[in-house]
Amino acid sequence: MAGAGDAAKEYAAGCAAGIAQVAVGHPFDTVKVKLQAHNTTAHGKVYRNAFHCTRRTLVEEGIRGLYKGGSSSFIGIALESSLFFGTYSQAKQLLKGKSEDSRPQLQVIIPSAACSGALISCILTPTELTKCRMQVQGKDAMHAARYSSPLDCAVKTLQSEGVCGLFRGGLATLFREAVGNAVFFCTYEYSRYWMHNFLDSPWFSSGNHLVLAKDVGIGIMSGGMSGMAFWTATLPLDVAKTIIQTDPDPHLSRNPFQILSMVYRRAGMGGCYAGLGPTLARAFPANAAAIVAWEYSAKILGIRRD
Repeated sequence: MAGAGDAAKEYAAGCAAGIAQVAVGHPFDTVKVKLQAHNTTAHGKVYRNAFHCTRRTLVEEGIRGLYKGGSSSFIGIALESSLFFGTYSQAKQLLKGKSEDSRPQLQVIIPSAACSGALISCILTPTELTKCRMQVQGKDAMHAARYSSPLDCAVKTLQSEGVCGLFRGGLATLFREAVGNAVFFCTYEYSRYWMHNFLDSPWFSSGNHLVLAKDVGIGIMSGGMSGMAFWTATLPLDVAKTIIQTDPDPHLSRNPFQILSMVYRRAGMGGCYAGLGPTLARAFPANAAAIVAWEYSAKILGIRRD
């Protein structure tokens, strides 16, 4: 039962990480989605840049406009993070076995992270679809329908497109999460390991307040860098996912690579990286908050980490 108890604690810590991530990062995500949906069409750019998009959203929709789709994100990301961090920790422990080596091991990190990412893509696809369709609503909405809530969006999608409609963009989400989270956890584990080695000195061990500052600082830096690495590696796949999920054309290809080819012809490489600015601006604080919440929730719950 001790093993089951530790697993439950890992899932609880992951849930805390997801809540922290959404609270910090959702406004940045809204701007990213709007840029991806409206600046990759054949009719040219709607927004000049991320600041222009943010200003127009605030003027036309208020602060609530930046948190559209937020309720589905809190539910989806909390569940997703619980499964993701919990599954990653359990898979990592299983693959590592009884080895006492505390150094990061690629043969352990990559399959654990990729499998966890692939698993959560099943949850992320419908929750991100409702979030994205809520976020692109407004003056520049591509859909004629207006959704009053994420639940209303999900119901209308089911009525018009069936169950398969809720899973539009599933292949792009699967690729993004499997590849991106392997990159995320490799960056996290190695940066955390080397920073701890560098900072584990008598000076930092001389007081509890310095130990706490060191741990929080390492959590912020390793989490922030890992989030930026994730999105730098996978943003084109995310652009394809957003277009697949928000384009009203029912005959649009669901193949993310065909969509990226179309975007490249229309808008060049810049179109494939639409929303890069707000994405990276969001990635550092949101993932830093997630990692700090994950690590300290685990510490409070009594989970031992290397």
